[in-house]
Amino acid sequence: MTLYATAADGTRITYDVVGEGEPVLLIHGFASDRKQNWRAPGWYDALNGAGYKVIALDNRGHGESDRPHDVSFYGHDKMALDSLAVIKAVGISECLLMGYSMGGFIATSLLLTHPELFRKVAIGGVGATYLDRQRGTTDPVRRGIIADALEAADPSTIADPTAQAFRAFADQAGKDGLALAACMRGNRDAFAREQLGQSRRPVLVVCGENDELTGPPGPLAAAFADGRAVTVLKRDHMTTVGDKVYKQAVLDFFKE
Repeated sequence: MTLYATAADGTRITYDVVGEGEPVLLIHGFASDRKQNWRAPGWYDALNGAGYKVIALDNRGHGESDRPHDVSFYGHDKMALDSLAVIKAVGISECLLMGYSMGGFIATSLLLTHPELFRKVAIGGVGATYLDRQRGTTDPVRRGIIADALEAADPSTIADPTAQAFRAFADQAGKDGLALAACMRGNRDAFAREQLGQSRRPVLVVCGENDELTGPPGPLAAAFADGRAVTVLKRDHMTTVGDKVYKQAVLDFFKE
């Protein structure tokens, strides 16, 4: 069922509630949406089949949620509050949590700021580069290059290969490049290793073996007090999302 929540600043957030059982909140990656990141790769079916209720939102700037072009509307802190608005609208006091890529950053923020809401957290598509500001997308210079690429009138002028890949993904039908550029320019500060270590909730970190954007999952998992890592062989950032190894690792982790 498609539903709507209203964030504190009035932004409308679209979300699905599908199935019955213990709820799992799903937060998608940058330039994706709840359908592309989770439903199409089979996550709704996998989680429902294992006895879980799926709650999946479209982040602001994405999918069917409001898509402002003003950078002041964005930042992982604001987007984390959108997830809290959905949790409140659904009326649950605790759930499982999974985020992929940008959604993994947001899930980490939620874990550290509202640990009482989440029994376990699965973080996909975020790895060692989270801990290295100069390598990951927390680097404001790198994010600026990507945002410039999203705003470029002529995609052929984009020289940076990573920025080219982001632009190609954002150019898919139904996506709003200017909203995505504003989102990319928003706050994306990562938590320090010492802060991650203060979390006591179980955390699973999953990355593809060939994911150059994230690096391996082990170093990030080791930063948590109760973290574990899974590497999906022969997969990159895009192809890990629907992989059966990723799905099984999450289902096993949630069932433990």
